Amino acid sequence: MTEFSERHRKRSHMEYRNLMNRLKRIEGQIRGIEGMLEKDAYCPDILIQVSSVNSALNSFNKELMASHIRGCVANDIRNGDDETIDELVKVMQKLMK
Repeated sequence: MTEFSERHRKRSHMEYRNLMNRLKRIEGQIRGIEGMLEKDAYCPDILIQVSSVNSALNSFNKELMASHIRGCVANDIRNGDDETIDELVKVMQKLMK
């Protein structure tokens, strides 16, 4: 398991709700894939559903990254904390593997 940063961010109710709704849909997609596997579904059908989950996770990441840049990164830069840029670069490098 990955260790978490000591930093935290308070999200608006709307942002929290939107992100959680996305994750719940992804969770439902994963459960659907489990069901397909249990029912011996045809491999290409499962692969297409997995591709849909990957796409949904990428969309989640894009939304969260945009929020992070607009909020956390912008605030840190305004406050003179340029180290946040290095942190952002590291995160983006990990996401783009």
